[in-house]
Amino acid sequence: MTITTAQTRTAVDYAAVVSEFFDRYRAHDVPGMADLCTINADFSYPPFEVWGKQRVLRADGKVGTVGRAIWAGLIQAFPNLTNVVHTVEANDEGDVVAQVDIGGTQQQPWGLITPAGKTFSEPHLFLFKVEPSGLISSITGYWNNAGISQQLGHLEVD
Repeated sequence: MTITTAQTRTAVDYAAVVSEFFDRYRAHDVPGMADLCTINADFSYPPFEVWGKQRVLRADGKVGTVGRAIWAGLIQAFPNLTNVVHTVEANDEGDVVAQVDIGGTQQQPWGLITPAGKTFSEPHLFLFKVEPSGLISSITGYWNNAGISQQLGHLEVD
């Protein structure tokens, strides 16, 4: 459900946009997920970082660049990636909080984690800002990255 005309929205309308976002995520429809966002929507996954030889990649930027790449990479590494939405709470100002479990079985490398055919399922907390136009202007996600690594058998020691 994409709301494109500016009008008075309620918490129910804003929650519906976020629910549709997770429906598209479950369907692995990355372009559809991005279509629910403004052209310059902010994207931040603070727990996400991948250490390289000369730099650290962090998930902080825009949906159109960083977000789409992370979502597509996750779906590629975890072809059965899914989500279970437990709660979606919104207010009439477009602030939306979603409690979602995300999980899947790893089939390809993800960051520094080599595939061992193991499965993860981890609770996530997402904060969205949905504009009166019905488009998402900001997505922030939180989860226990160490929990995912442990479930996938990746136990890194410094």
